[in-house]
Amino acid sequence: MKMNDLMKQAQQMQKRMLEIREELANRTVEATVGGGMVTAVVNGQQEIVSLHITPEVVDPDDTEMLEDLVVAAINEALQQSQELMSSEMSKLTGGLKIPGLP
Repeated sequence: MKMNDLMKQAQQMQKRMLEIREELANRTVEATVGGGMVTAVVNGQQEIVSLHITPEVVDPDDTEMLEDLVVAAINEALQQSQELMSSEMSKLTGGLKIPGLP
């Protein structure tokens, strides 16, 4: 394989990676904790899109529980988002681990 061909392949791969990242911005994952009390929605770029808290879980005397539920929902949604990104990138790289890619 010629160096020129390798450069073209690398450029095509880089272009496709950018396309995947743009596509992931429009895809979301959702995590619900506490039996549906808190739901976090995160896009494929690890950005929180929305957070829903049911009124029943809001207790002014126990804000610590609500804080724990919010953190748990966000962390779970972020984990799912990372798995989504990793899955999409592995399709591009054929499962080959490339440094700097998720």
